[in-house]
This record gives sequence, structure tokens and C-alpha cells, in this order.
Amino acid sequence: MESAVVRVPRRSRQAPPIKRPYRAQLHLRKSVRGLEPRMAAEAPEREVVTKELVENLWQVTVYNNDTNSYEEVMTVLMIATSCSQEEAFIEAWEIDHFGSCVVHRAEEAECREAAEVISKIGIAVVAEPMS
Repeated sequence: MESAVVRVPRRSRQAPPIKRPYRAQLHLRKSVRGLEPRMAAEAPEREVVTKELVENLWQVTVYNNDTNSYEEVMTVLMIATSCSQEEAFIEAWEIDHFGSCVVHRAEEAECREAAEVISKIGIAVVAEPMS
């Protein structure tokens, strides 16, 4: 029997060809080069939070139970804290998976009002000063 020898061509050791950018990319690069940074003139104003303001903040914490559904908790959170449906879902998920969640931070009167609305569906809620 004769054995056939099959020769496999060796790979070329050349570097891959350089990709040339499209004309639009070249134009963009040229136009960006001429721009100057404008950091100080266009920086938005930031609110300065004083220690006094932080000391007056309260928080509303909601605790998990086995009776309320996600929909009930989300609805009451949207009513009590004026949050979006997405934020209410995230908070309901945290309540369910972590056992509790801080759902609102504000002044004392607003937090007490939100806690009162949330407690109407039978879920445990606490309004307390932030520590």
C-alpha cells in the first residue's frame, strides 16, 4: 500500500491588512481636531447641600410581607412617592428580595404622609430620620 502525503499550506506570517477608515470617519476626525474644550463656561451649576439640610432629611422604609402583590406595592409607591413605574418596580423587587427598601427621602412631613398612604394596604412601613 502506498501512503499519500497531503501537504497543507503554511499560514502566512504577514500582518493583517490595515483597514482604512471611511471618508466620513476621516472628515469627523478632522473636524474634531479643531475643537477646543469648553469645560468651565458650560459646566452646569451644582446644588450645594448644607449639613443643616441633610440633618432634616427623613426616609421611608417599606418591609416585605407575603400578602401584597407586586402590582399593589408598585401602585401604592407610585401614588405615595410620585415615582415612575420603573422605579416602583425596582423598589418592589428590592422589598421582595432583600426584605426592605428605602423608598423615599424628604422632609419629615412629606415622609410621614407617604408612610401613611403606603400603610393603607397593610404593608409594614417606617418613617424615620436619616442616620
